[in-house]
Amino acid sequence: MLKTPILQFGTSRFLQAHVDLFVSEALACGEALGGITVVQTTGNPASAGRVAALASGHGYPVRVRGLRAGIPVDEMCISHSVQAALNAGTQWQEVCSAAREAQIIISNTGDSGYALDPRDGPALIENVDQVPQGFVAKLVVLLFQRWQNEGQALPARPLTLYPCELIARNGDTLRDLVCGVARAWELPESYLAYLSSHCCWANTLVDRIVPEALEPVGAIAEPYALWVIERQAGLQLPCTHSCIVLTDDLTPFAQRKLFMLNLGHSYLAERWLVDARSADETVFQAMSDAALRVDLEAVWITEVLPVFEALGQKEEALDYLVKLRDRLLNPFVAHRMADIAQNHAAKKQRRLAPLIALARQLGLTLEQPRLRAAVQRDPGP
Repeated sequence: MLKTPILQFGTSRFLQAHVDLFVSEALACGEALGGITVVQTTGNPASAGRVAALASGHGYPVRVRGLRAGIPVDEMCISHSVQAALNAGTQWQEVCSAAREAQIIISNTGDSGYALDPRDGPALIENVDQVPQGFVAKLVVLLFQRWQNEGQALPARPLTLYPCELIARNGDTLRDLVCGVARAWELPESYLAYLSSHCCWANTLVDRIVPEALEPVGAIAEPYALWVIERQAGLQLPCTHSCIVLTDDLTPFAQRKLFMLNLGHSYLAERWLVDARSADETVFQAMSDAALRVDLEAVWITEVLPVFEALGQKEEALDYLVKLRDRLLNPFVAHRMADIAQNHAAKKQRRLAPLIALARQLGLTLEQPRLRAAVQRDPGP
């Protein structure tokens, strides 16, 4: 099997058009560690089809469509970063070998990726041929084997893990889960020390809308892309790229995404529900409705931006808003309001209510009438 320095868990179209494409573009400039081995972690037939196509190593297309500074963009890229692909269920020993050699581990395992599976237990440490069910248990086993392979001493080769799941402080969260399972399995304290002090668990924020898959592998993506990575000692980047931002603090980036993009989506969903708008309406269609657009702009300008100004982030928020308008006015993204409106009540509590609370904490006297009404209103479906 071709050895690569980057091991990736997940075959999603998002990763294909985000991290994998960044690495491909960096490889072309000599600014990446090397290629990627992708691992399928589920039994999803669609994932199996992607793995089979990725295993060829021939590359795959990413079509970038949308607006950039208000100008339509339609570009086709070919990504060549994925050089090997494995199925964890049928090629576990190859996955173990790849994990022992990797310098970077990337993951995007979906909403349930961090859930612990009761079928996984300490017997997996001795039974090296048995495949762990959950992603966290897979990491516990793979990192244990890596630790053992290095003679239970700190290896010279560094290891950085980049979880890309949409979870706050995902690196810290994943590290704590892995360490928690290792403790529950009563694994050696020296291994726990290795997990905590030698492995570098990066906190990251990813942002790109990738609305469609191409078959058998590939994706359609918007022009906007961002990968924010929090600095820490021992961090090793998979590549350098204009869309990768290193920062000492993820919070401002997360707040802009949450309180402008996500809040904007949920406010449009609120109007979609309350006004009983077309069942098939998309974000682009909603943004093209002049009256609704004025209403959303009023939310951003009078109810959201004053909070960022009080945080000392007004200019950054205004710049983000310019790019956000392009993203929501993308005529090529069929982002249905019905999809955004799923779990609407919970989303309002995560996206709208915290901004109202933050304004109060900052001592602002903002009325925020639209946001307050949306939070208090019967959420509907």
